[in-house]
Amino acid sequence: MNYKEKIKYEEVSAPIIESATQPVDLTDETMQLHKEKVLERMKEKMMDVLLVYADREHGTNFGYLAGFEPRFEEAVLVLHQSGKTYMLLGNESLRMQQYSRIPVEAIAIPHFSLPNQPMGNSKTFSELIQSAGIEKGMKIGIAGWKMFTSEMDENEQLFDTPYFIVEAVKKLVGEAGHVYNATSLFIHPGTGARVNMNANEIAHYEFGASLASSRMMKMLDKLEPGMTEMELADELAAYGQPNNVQTICATGDRFTNAVVAPRAKKVSIGDKFSSTLGFKGGLTNRSGYVATSAEELPEDVSDYLEAVARPYFAANVAWYENIEIGMTGSDMYEVIESVLPKSVYGWKLNPGHLTAGEEWMSSPMYPGSDIAVSSGMLFQVDIIPSVPGYGGANAEDGIAIANEGLRKQIAENYPDVWRRIQARRDYMIKTLGIRLKPEVLPLSTINGYYRPFLLNKKYAFKVN
Repeated sequence: MNYKEKIKYEEVSAPIIESATQPVDLTDETMQLHKEKVLERMKEKMMDVLLVYADREHGTNFGYLAGFEPRFEEAVLVLHQSGKTYMLLGNESLRMQQYSRIPVEAIAIPHFSLPNQPMGNSKTFSELIQSAGIEKGMKIGIAGWKMFTSEMDENEQLFDTPYFIVEAVKKLVGEAGHVYNATSLFIHPGTGARVNMNANEIAHYEFGASLASSRMMKMLDKLEPGMTEMELADELAAYGQPNNVQTICATGDRFTNAVVAPRAKKVSIGDKFSSTLGFKGGLTNRSGYVATSAEELPEDVSDYLEAVARPYFAANVAWYENIEIGMTGSDMYEVIESVLPKSVYGWKLNPGHLTAGEEWMSSPMYPGSDIAVSSGMLFQVDIIPSVPGYGGANAEDGIAIANEGLRKQIAENYPDVWRRIQARRDYMIKTLGIRLKPEVLPLSTINGYYRPFLLNKKYAFKVN
């Protein structure tokens, strides 16, 4: 199919924005399931103990078990194959033990506290770690946030966790033991415990995905020349919810003086423009030009619509229409390569990735991947063309994949979530002409809606 020929740029009704009004908490049953899934994988690997590291930026694997993530200190959750669990916490996080969603025994580790806070301990760091049941000869996995996939390295011996923790554990288990990077236990795109989600988790993450997208749409509707990045970005903050990526609202040349946050720079006609907003559950990006038509673009990019934006949107449509249960990551990679050749359009990353609490968990979409799309996965379409001389084109949003049984559970247990999902499907299919498989559940309020000329708020791409 020639997707590009089917793409039309014309007047299109904007989606009716409806995001979740309140979060859905994870249930006790879901949290217990998390622990059981991790323990099952530990036993398969014959792992005696799993240490799960967390800090302010890298806490999702820890939070998967504990229910919370550190706010400013480091922490380690220690899970034994027996199910016995310890939580190693610094001074200001120690009281959080009482809020853990699974039973834990807390051990104060002042080394995890902020610099110059009171130490007050009578044991060395190694002795404190040992008190969590670490013994000689054990097989121990350490999970941070990164699973390494280099073809040139012994990936299980690359650690993203702090050296002082890895060193202490290796000394405690001795030469008879084994210590390795076990982050794949959580996030491997084919076998990770966190990859396939239940109805409760999908409802939980729909809140962040719908919130990010609805705030993005609100900002784009307000966008006008003369406004500053900071004024526009003010529309992106929402209910005090923590972002899982740096918020971007950038007009013209990005990141001058290495500044990535929005600032007092004014929007001008003909500017490149890009904005990104992410909360737990999903990220939305929109990139294009500040213009109403090609006539307002700089002369050297006046063909932007045909040179970049239309072929990009064609690839997005191909992604949405082809993704289905059973499709391998390699298959999707080849679909996008056939519609948007990398050699011409310069995209470099995976054409889509898994998401959850963090914006990018991992991805099964790479050359040669035999990992199949399966029910319970959360994906973001993430194809980023980079054509020399032109501004970018991007309409990144998230979906859930759900088989018939999972769809029924969402509909029965979370009817408001299901109603919003069905309204988004109807919009994509009936208004935008994007044919979705039944298992594709849009979590963004603006999946598939893309205005490449940002000042023309009545026109967008659709499929003829």
